Amino acid sequence: MTAAFGERGIRRSPAGQTNPRIVEYNYHTNLRGYDDKISWCSSFMNWCLAQVGIAGTGSALARSWLEWGIPLESPVPGCIAVLTRDDPNSWKGHVGFFLRIEGDSVVLFGGNQLEEVREHYYPVTSILSYRWPDSNAEAGAGIGSLPQPYFNGDPAR
Repeated sequence: MTAAFGERGIRRSPAGQTNPRIVEYNYHTNLRGYDDKISWCSSFMNWCLAQVGIAGTGSALARSWLEWGIPLESPVPGCIAVLTRDDPNSWKGHVGFFLRIEGDSVVLFGGNQLEEVREHYYPVTSILSYRWPDSNAEAGAGIGSLPQPYFNGDPAR
């Protein structure tokens, strides 16, 4: 999360310009060489994990995270939240780091949230899955046991 928070405020450039930092995020996916005018939430997640030696999905598709790591029954701060966009059965989605739940909203920190790296609120009903790195697959990357579940601001329910 430290790497992610350090990117706060990075945003898409206006038409005719490209933000080289977002191009760098894209380098960690199958969007290598693309500019900042495409969806880059998954690129940002892959970049963040690479900064701490954890392999991401390598895909620019947000829903690729549904096959990554292990599913969590309940969210924990810093876990990866995968959301649906438009139609729950489509390929479209969004991905970000879970921060908290506020009422009927889930608050995520991620890239391409209103075209920048920032916090943003989404309906809890749009959540498809919460994911955590698989400690067996990430041996040697400093991944330990799962943290305590997080419920409405109370880490221990």
